[in-house]
Amino acid sequence: MKAQPEQRQPHKPQAGESSTMDAVRLRRVNRWLAQGLGGELADLYVDSRQRSAAAAYRSRSRLDFLARLAGDIRRPGFAMVIAETDHLVGYAFGFPVASDGFWWLGFDGALPQSIEQLTASGCVFAITSILVQPHPQDQGVARRLQERLLSAHQASLGATLVDPDDHPALASLRSSGWLDVGEVWRPGPTMFRALVFPLGERTTARLEGLDHDAWTRWPG
Repeated sequence: MKAQPEQRQPHKPQAGESSTMDAVRLRRVNRWLAQGLGGELADLYVDSRQRSAAAAYRSRSRLDFLARLAGDIRRPGFAMVIAETDHLVGYAFGFPVASDGFWWLGFDGALPQSIEQLTASGCVFAITSILVQPHPQDQGVARRLQERLLSAHQASLGATLVDPDDHPALASLRSSGWLDVGEVWRPGPTMFRALVFPLGERTTARLEGLDHDAWTRWPG
């Protein structure tokens, strides 16, 4: 039998202490502000993922992140939402998925019809990076970030690709409502897990029983 998680009472702020959720503010930033925040975003990324790594590896990871950010900033429709208190504590960014379905190129097998239809309708937004600095309300802030990013673009489905060896990231996404829909192969060749996040009850209903969906293929 699977062990049940321990139930804990929520933390009650003491006098003069604000709650973590109340302290965290979300703010949309455009591509020019995102460029200016590049250094802070890279520092948060490296500190959160490679705390004990060697300096050379951290430096390379920082440069890799900045290169990916620069590439995404150039994409049409790029958007970012940041979470902050008196300093940056999290971010989420990405771009709309084109209705031609090119983003799904390399999907192993056939794409579920519901996802194909949402993509063709321009309702899918690729969240290429999301990260929140660990704190008691980490999961809540991450969900708020991705929901704000999707709703700002009137998207009803988020999509992302994750390294299959990044088990903490996969576990975090799955526990917060992301659905694993299969594998996507990119040049290299490199395999990623494809996950989607439905926004709203109607979209969630469309994705129910995903395993039993009618399967179709994008035109080759």
